[in-house]
Amino acid sequence: MLQSTSKLKMMEYIMDQNKIRNIAIIAHVDHGKTTLVDQLFKASGMYRDNQEIQERLMDSMDLERERGITIQSKNGACMYKDHLVNIIDTPGHADFGGEVERVLKMADGVLFLVDAQEGPMPQSHFVLKKAIALNLPIIVIVNKVDKQYARSDWAIDQVFDLMVNLNATDDMLDFPILYASAKNGLSGLSLDSMSESMEPIFESVIKNVPAPNCDEAALFKLLVSSISYSPFMGRLAIGKVSQGKILINQEVVISSEDKVSEKIRVTKIYGFKSDSFEEITQASAGNIVAIAGLEAIRVNETISHPESPEPITGIKVDPPTISMQFIANNSPFSGLEGDYVTSSQLKERLYKETLTDVALHVENLAGDSGFTVSGRGELHLSILIEKMRREGFEFQVARPKVILKDVDGTLSEPFEEVTIQVPDEAMGAVIESMGNRKGQMQHMDQQDGMVNLKFELPTRGLLGYQSEFMTQTKGLGLLFSKFLDYRKHTGDIKVRKCGVLISKETCKSIAYALDNLQDRGRLFIGPGVDIYEGQIIGENSREEDMVVNPSKSKKLTNMRASGSDDSVILTPPLKMSLEQYLSFIDDSELVECTPKSIRVRKIILSESDRKRSH
Repeated sequence: MLQSTSKLKMMEYIMDQNKIRNIAIIAHVDHGKTTLVDQLFKASGMYRDNQEIQERLMDSMDLERERGITIQSKNGACMYKDHLVNIIDTPGHADFGGEVERVLKMADGVLFLVDAQEGPMPQSHFVLKKAIALNLPIIVIVNKVDKQYARSDWAIDQVFDLMVNLNATDDMLDFPILYASAKNGLSGLSLDSMSESMEPIFESVIKNVPAPNCDEAALFKLLVSSISYSPFMGRLAIGKVSQGKILINQEVVISSEDKVSEKIRVTKIYGFKSDSFEEITQASAGNIVAIAGLEAIRVNETISHPESPEPITGIKVDPPTISMQFIANNSPFSGLEGDYVTSSQLKERLYKETLTDVALHVENLAGDSGFTVSGRGELHLSILIEKMRREGFEFQVARPKVILKDVDGTLSEPFEEVTIQVPDEAMGAVIESMGNRKGQMQHMDQQDGMVNLKFELPTRGLLGYQSEFMTQTKGLGLLFSKFLDYRKHTGDIKVRKCGVLISKETCKSIAYALDNLQDRGRLFIGPGVDIYEGQIIGENSREEDMVVNPSKSKKLTNMRASGSDDSVILTPPLKMSLEQYLSFIDDSELVECTPKSIRVRKIILSESDRKRSH
C-alpha cells in the first residue's frame, strides 16, 4: 500500500461536501485502469513539468509490476479546479474480489472502463454486479479506442446488455459514455471530439457522480474499508468519514456487532495526495482518510465517537471457493534458505494476512500439523505464497481443493463460466481439454480467424489448466472465468496422466545419470543440483511412479572405445512456475516453497515407508 508520508505542511481537511467526489475505477485485467489513474493525476496539475513520474504509479507492489495486474485496492486523490476527487483503484481479477467489495463502501460513483476491442470481460462482471447492488451511478469509459480493431459501438452495446443482465435500474442504464486512449492522454465525449487532456472525464465525474451525503452535525463514525502500514505509525485504518468530524488526539472507540473497545486516542490523521499520504489536523464527513494509533483495528469495524458507539453495517463478503493446506517445512533441506521456518512463525504470518484480506480464511489443522487457508481462487492463494516467499518464509503447501457444500442434501461444488478466445487451429485441442474436465459448451462463434467459446464447468476442472492452455494455443489464447453457483458434484476428474520420477537418495545430481534418465520422461532439474530422498525430479512418461538414482556416476576403466565416451548432451530441464507446480502435484505430494527454490516432493519421503502405507 502507500508507504511514504508526504512532508507537506499540515493542513485541515475540511471541505464543503458538495466539492468532494469519491469514485472507484472498475475494469478487467489489462484494460488500462492504472494507466488512466496516472493520466488523471497528471491532468490535475499536481506534478511539476520537469518532475520524473513513475509509470503505473498505483501498482506499488513488486508482484503487481511484474504481472501487470492490480492485486491490492489503493487510494489516491487529486484536486480538479475547486473539487477534491478521491480515486479508488480496484483489482481487475475476480480472485481479488474481496478487495473490491469492501472498498466500494467508500465510493459514491463508479468509472467502468472497457477495452474498445474486447468489450466487458467476465472478471469485471463480478465487481460491476456489486456496484449495481449498492446503487452507485456508473460512467462508462471506452478505452484503447486507438487499437487497430477497436469496435467502440459494439463494446457499448455489450456493456448495456451486461447491465441489463445484472438487473441495473432504468436510471443506471442511461449511463454517460466517454472515449479515451489513456496511454496517449486522449479523452472525449465522442470519437470525433477527442482532446489531449483528461478534462472531459473530470467534468463528467463532477456532473454525474453525486457528492457524499453525510451528516456533518452528527457524532463521528468511520467504517474501516482497508488497512495500510506505515513504517513509522504502524497500522493505518482507511475509510470514508460517514458522519461528523475527526481531530488529532480525539478519543474514539472501535465497535463491531458484538463488542465495543476501550477509549483510544487518535495519534495522526492522513489525507491523500496523488498516491501518497498527507498529514492533516482534522477531517470532516465525506472525506476518505487514514487514521493512525489504532493497533487492534480490523477491516469492517467502525471507529466511533465514544458517546455513539453503534457500528455501521459492513459489506458482506462472498465466501471462498478454494482451500489449500500450509505446513511448516520439514524436508531435509529445511532452514537452509529461509529466515522463518517454524509453525508458530507461519501461523503468525497467515493470521496477519487475514487482518487486511477479508476474503482469506485461516483454520488450524488437527494436531497443530498445519493450517487450512481458503481463498477466492488459485491466483489469490498463489499470490499469498509468492509474497511470503519474498519475505523469507519456508513452508510447504498441498494441492488446492475446491470447497464442497451440502445443498438440500446433495453434495455440491462450485461451477465457473469460462470465456475463451483462441486461434482457429487451436480450437480442437481446447474443446477436447474442456470435455475431459467436465466442461459443457454454451456458445461458440468465429470471427477474423479467432474462435470465441463459452463453457460451464466445475472449478476443479480449471485448476492448473492455464499452463496447458497456453501450450495448446502457443500463447495466443485468452481465458477468463467467473463464479456461477454451486451445483451437483460431477465425479472424479483425472487431469494428470503420468507418474513422477522420485529421487532414491539425498545427493547431488550428475549429468551422466540424468542423460540416462531423460529418456524416461521430462526432468525438472539439471546437473549439480542438491536433491533429497523423496524429492520429485521429473515427470515419468508412464502412468506409474518410478524411483531413480540421479547421482549414478560412470564406472572408471582403462578401456576406451570409439563412440562410448561421447560428451553427455542434456535436454534443458522443464522450469515450471509456482502455479504450474500447484496444479501438477496430486494428493500424495507437496510443493516446498523457500525464498530461493520451489521443489516438489512426496509427503512420505522414504520409499519403504511409502510401500508400507499402501
